[in-house]
Amino acid sequence: MADLDVVAWVRVVDGRLLAVRSRGRDLLYLPGGKREPGEDDWAALSREVREELGVELDRASFRELGVVRAPAHDQPDYTHARMACFTASCHGAVAASGEVDEYFYLDASDRHLLAPAARSALDLALAHGLLH
Repeated sequence: MADLDVVAWVRVVDGRLLAVRSRGRDLLYLPGGKREPGEDDWAALSREVREELGVELDRASFRELGVVRAPAHDQPDYTHARMACFTASCHGAVAASGEVDEYFYLDASDRHLLAPAARSALDLALAHGLLH
């Protein structure tokens, strides 16, 4: 079975990682999602973040942090997510919208609240010194 190929925004404010709760989900995810046909990483991530949180990512600050692979949450057994993680500054105030019910800023002790791929992304952020 093929991996789910997704992009995620790793947003850290005051040493805490931004995570969202999508409608009907029990665990938290990073903002982002699947690419639409023909979208590159920038187009997909900027669209997803705009839809989910109502902010515009800053193209000049867009950087790849790394790629993680983990079991996909709420998907058939043996499905994995391949999540390309990016950092970028943003314009506007973060607000839950679209499929997102709420958002949180988490520290490393909150990892149990995250879906598996988001846990891996938290570890990636820790490895890069972005979290406390």
